[in-house]
Amino acid sequence: MGEARRRSEQGLNPRSKKNSMNESPRIVSWFPVTQAQRDQFIQLSIRVGWVGIAALVILWIIVRFIGPAAGWWVPADIR
Repeated sequence: MGEARRRSEQGLNPRSKKNSMNESPRIVSWFPVTQAQRDQFIQLSIRVGWVGIAALVILWIIVRFIGPAAGWWVPADIR
C-alpha cells in the first residue's frame, strides 16, 4: 500500500514537502538557480578574474624582460 493511500485511509493530511536546511531558496520562482548557486558563481568568477590578472602580469614580464634578455626578440622601443 502506498504512503498517500495509507494516509488518506487514516484521515491524515497529505505529506507536506520539507524545505530542508541545506536547500537554498530560488532567486526567482520560475528560474532554477538558487541563491547558494548564485553566491558560488560570484566567488568562482572573482577567483577566475584574479587568475586572469596574474596570467596577464606573467605574460607581460616574459614579453618585456625575459624574452629580450634571452635574446628571443628585441622590443620595438629599444631599436
